[in-house]
Amino acid sequence: MTTVKRWLPAITETPIRKTALGIAGLAVVGGAFAGPALSMTAPQAAMTPTAAAVSVRDVDKGQPSKVLDYQYKAQENGYYCAPAATRIALSTQGHTPAQDDVAKRLGTTEAGTNSAEDTTRVLNSTGGKDYRTVAIPDETAKPEQMDRLQVDVVHAIDAKRAVVMNIRGTAVDEAGTAHSYEGGHYLTVVGYDDHGRKVKIADPANPNQSEYWMSTITLANWAAERGYSA
Repeated sequence: MTTVKRWLPAITETPIRKTALGIAGLAVVGGAFAGPALSMTAPQAAMTPTAAAVSVRDVDKGQPSKVLDYQYKAQENGYYCAPAATRIALSTQGHTPAQDDVAKRLGTTEAGTNSAEDTTRVLNSTGGKDYRTVAIPDETAKPEQMDRLQVDVVHAIDAKRAVVMNIRGTAVDEAGTAHSYEGGHYLTVVGYDDHGRKVKIADPANPNQSEYWMSTITLANWAAERGYSA
């Protein structure tokens, strides 16, 4: 298979700063705990990215940009980032349930939401059956995982499916603003530009910084050791 050379920005990407996990493998966030990215009981075959799914060349032939219509609502408390991010994704398909309802279906507690497996399950139960959970198990995303995220975002957005990311650490957006979630966080990708090399994020944590653009390389590293629903 022909290797596709990964696009790189003119300026080196800001490294994603990861912190050590806290008590019992969980990281403190907003007074609660954010669960690990992936359940230890999940079938690994379903979680592991596969090179066969990646074709940057194909998405480069498609439309260069697309942004979905969505309804933004900030998370209602410090541990509702997954319900809020999932609700934003569902709103692109016309579903706007209460965050409490989404939280119940996700199994969210004051300890947070366990993993991207849960967001995938709830998205599929409401918005269709096309969402998959993709893991980025390494400490730093590999080039093929960056490519996979780019392709997954484009395919999902083109199909009117917003992508829910499970991230941790600090990342810098295209405007130079740092966003820090050392304990973990969920947010939603609602659009892309430059054939998916940049993504538009709807972040439920802060209404004053509810939207921003970020390179796919940065986002992939932000989701390292975790994963996403696409």
